[in-house]
Amino acid sequence: MPNRSRMPTDLNSLASRITEMATNEQPPADDGKDPAAVALGRKGGLKGGHARAAKMTPEERKEMARKMAAARWGKRDQSAP
Repeated sequence: MPNRSRMPTDLNSLASRITEMATNEQPPADDGKDPAAVALGRKGGLKGGHARAAKMTPEERKEMARKMAAARWGKRDQSAP
């Protein structure tokens, strides 16, 4: 038996579905974010890590790298080869 989409039996739902299929309009996607604020945040995020690293001493960078490596690799399952 072929897979068919079932049309609603309620007349109002059927009319709504037919209108939707005929116009094929999608409501605009609104994620609730201001595009200007998103761009500004991304711009700041791209600068942040480099600026932070430039302010750190070599010893501070080395310690931070150790902490990041421990956080990243410490999560791995120890039983895996």
